[in-house]
Amino acid sequence: MRALLAGSFLLLSFQVLAAEGMWVPDQLPEIAGPLKKAGLQLAPSQLADLTGQPVGAVISLGGCTASFVSPDGLVITNHHCATNQIQLNSTPTKNLLETGYNAATQADELSGGPNARVFVTEAITDVSEVIKNKLNPEMDGATRDKAIEKAGKLLVGECEKIPGYRCSMSRFFGGLQYRLFKQREIKDVRLVYAPPSSVGNYGGEIDNWMWPRHTGDFTFFRAYVSPNGESVAFDKANVPYRPKQFLRIGSKGLKQGEFAMIAGYPGSTARYALASEFSNTALWSYPTRVKNFKNVIALIEEAGQKDASVKIKYAPTLRGQLNTMKNYQGQLETFNKTHSTTQKEFEEAQVLAWLAAQDKKGVDALNAHKELLKLFEQRKKLQARNIAIGGMGGLYGITRSLYRISIENEKPDAERIPGYQQRDMANLKGSVDTFEKRFEVGMDRKILNYWLQQYIQLPVTERLPAMDKWLGGNDQAAIDLSLNNLYANTKLTDATERNKWWAASRKEFESSDDSMIKLAVALMPTMLELEENERHDSGNDVKYRPQYLQGVIDYNRSKGQAVYPDANGTLRITFGEVVGYSPQEGVNYLPFTSLNGVAAKATNDEPFDAPKNLLKAIKEKRYGSRAMTELNSVPVNFMTDTDITGGNSGSPTLNSKGELVGLAFDGNIESVAANWLFDPALKRTIHVDIRYILWMMEQVEPAPRLLKEMNVSQ
Repeated sequence: MRALLAGSFLLLSFQVLAAEGMWVPDQLPEIAGPLKKAGLQLAPSQLADLTGQPVGAVISLGGCTASFVSPDGLVITNHHCATNQIQLNSTPTKNLLETGYNAATQADELSGGPNARVFVTEAITDVSEVIKNKLNPEMDGATRDKAIEKAGKLLVGECEKIPGYRCSMSRFFGGLQYRLFKQREIKDVRLVYAPPSSVGNYGGEIDNWMWPRHTGDFTFFRAYVSPNGESVAFDKANVPYRPKQFLRIGSKGLKQGEFAMIAGYPGSTARYALASEFSNTALWSYPTRVKNFKNVIALIEEAGQKDASVKIKYAPTLRGQLNTMKNYQGQLETFNKTHSTTQKEFEEAQVLAWLAAQDKKGVDALNAHKELLKLFEQRKKLQARNIAIGGMGGLYGITRSLYRISIENEKPDAERIPGYQQRDMANLKGSVDTFEKRFEVGMDRKILNYWLQQYIQLPVTERLPAMDKWLGGNDQAAIDLSLNNLYANTKLTDATERNKWWAASRKEFESSDDSMIKLAVALMPTMLELEENERHDSGNDVKYRPQYLQGVIDYNRSKGQAVYPDANGTLRITFGEVVGYSPQEGVNYLPFTSLNGVAAKATNDEPFDAPKNLLKAIKEKRYGSRAMTELNSVPVNFMTDTDITGGNSGSPTLNSKGELVGLAFDGNIESVAANWLFDPALKRTIHVDIRYILWMMEQVEPAPRLLKEMNVSQ
């Protein structure tokens, strides 16, 4: 049952600018006019029904989006969203990343591991007043943050009294509004069909964020539950989950100019960020992160070339870092090309000028803006340290997490921090259990060595006394000595030894002589102090940001413009059309690519190592019924002007009838800056075409049982 108040997202007008907007389902009836004008044949109110067709078929994987495509729990998503599950089932002698996987029967479908999840959103409830009633203006930042957390945990706890559900609270407009999300959690997710990486990641990082594109970025999972319908971990006795809704396949695909819609779970955007926050991102934060990504990637690639085990174990890490780095690089390029800093400053100046001409409400927003600037300047001073400390994960990170579990276990469950409550234990245990699949001691040491090198370059005022004491020096010799001792005197490099500490007490940790544990124990008081400082900043931010953003909303309302919230990992819908673009004078990109381009790019070397059977099918023009007349070939990828961001990967692309016609998997390089600014002329989403997916499953890696299950006729 939907429990979201109509019109609660402050949408008072019907004007929508281009294809911009990651709309909350509740908003869609309010923008019915633009939706119908764009070509939607469904009733906009139908899209607001979380349990209806088609939105009820759209699910979250906890970082990516997916959708049900059969009554037996068959799930389709991107190949890159399944890398962890494919890697988990791979070995140096049976590398499914290279070969792909096609389960002959349901019995052959492989466990995605203990942390693989499917989340089905069933209800969204406005809890703004419940949260705000727990706050008062006199609270300091930390107290305010803890009050919000406590109230949220009570709501989540009440929601999760029903077994099999995962609930969460999200804030909108910086804390102006709060929503409680109720999701069915499915814990047994199995790998069904995955093309080889030479299809699913065709073009690799060379083509990533680029157009034209020829990537078959798709994979199938299946959701399983117990025979009585309960959400339980992997068990051979489990049966396929029967979803309330599943998408029908629009096997005819789309044509240029036709309506397209995406439903999914975009991660985060910052389109309402302060101009100074944006400027710092463009001038310091992203350039610094790009430098670090390049260096860590080089370490992993070098080690992977020498050791096949490292290559497999760190494949998900490497792919994620390469993707993020190129994203940041693209954003920086677009920032410079479009003079984005100047644009943000101009837009903010307009808002501030308008607020200055208003009554007390305008004054409140202006004062809040000043306080946010002060908070930002405080945070900016420690950003280099936070990046260096944040990079120290791996074995040290797992050990720190195990120790933190023992600390939190001493408290009543309701008083533990989010992420370490009883509801989180299964995920935490899964991370510990699967760590061996993504860990190699030599590689782990190299990465930690890198981040310690960054740390010792910090000014003395930004250093941590506990870390300095452990290092015992300020040069590479001190790092080498510390790391030699750290890895030589720990048993936690062994999976069996790590697992012994899962249920250990805090006292056992603090009396241990294991070097890795001693480091985690020594640094924990400092980590807790930093955490408390962050609470203070976060609480102050949530005091002032809503006041300022209310002013921004009022300003946009005054111009008759609809207002949508920044992406925050919650369900959103965006719409537009199939369209090309012109990135520069004399260059005009068409919105479709075809099999012809796959063959033209093929070099037999990674990342253009298209499978021989695929190239043979292209050469023989075995198109079946999947060819597009305009291309005289099978379409592979296409572009739309829909508005997406990270987290939308795997999102179903729907036609005007709500049928599945593709999967969103990427954007053009000019689009990556849209996390901050939306440019309708340049922002494009890249999709894998349903006709290419079906063609692969018919002509290259046949999967007749899945095609039958999806009711696809050849």
